[in-house]
Amino acid sequence: MSDSTILTADETAGDLAGTAFEYAGDHLVATFDTGDFLGAVRVLDTVAPIAEEMNHHPDVRLGYGSITFFVSSHDVGGVTARDLQLARRIQEIADAG
Repeated sequence: MSDSTILTADETAGDLAGTAFEYAGDHLVATFDTGDFLGAVRVLDTVAPIAEEMNHHPDVRLGYGSITFFVSSHDVGGVTARDLQLARRIQEIADAG
């Protein structure tokens, strides 16, 4: 499977099992409770350099006590293996934090 192959919900189900991420058509989405705004910022501060290293950047919504990640391969218009990889990394960070 190439990095530009768009994946279906069925093709991502195994990778997303046990994570907060859900397949939402053209992106993956997950919201993590962080307790307060600074906790949400700390999660983003940890994810940002990893996303930069991967050259794959999620859309993010910060809220008081939560952070939501929207992960998609905008260049191909859907969910790819790159998105699953980034989602796994984000989940690891959220689990550790």
